[in-house]
Amino acid sequence: MTKQEILAKVNELIAAPSVCESVKKAAEAYAKSQDKKNADALVKVLEAEVCTIDESIGLFESETGAKIFGAEKAKEMAENGKKFKAAGNKYCFCPACQAGSVIWENRDAL
Repeated sequence: MTKQEILAKVNELIAAPSVCESVKKAAEAYAKSQDKKNADALVKVLEAEVCTIDESIGLFESETGAKIFGAEKAKEMAENGKKFKAAGNKYCFCPACQAGSVIWENRDAL
């Protein structure tokens, strides 16, 4: 993946409605500087925050997931997660995790 393609994914991550504040801040810092220090910080936060599809399904099926999303929406999201996993996907289907996982998988290009 080229540096330009990675930067496009970083900008996609920044704009994702599901991005958490720590990831957004790290991505913004990297987008501005594109230096090794901020690249390393972004990789570290992505390692901690990008969810696998199994983690996501677990959240959606939990009491916490029902409280966050509402019981029906959590059930729907769990089903979507299972379909996403069955299609061979490894990471959560939310826009932030999708962009973050691409960056994570191509971290050597940062």
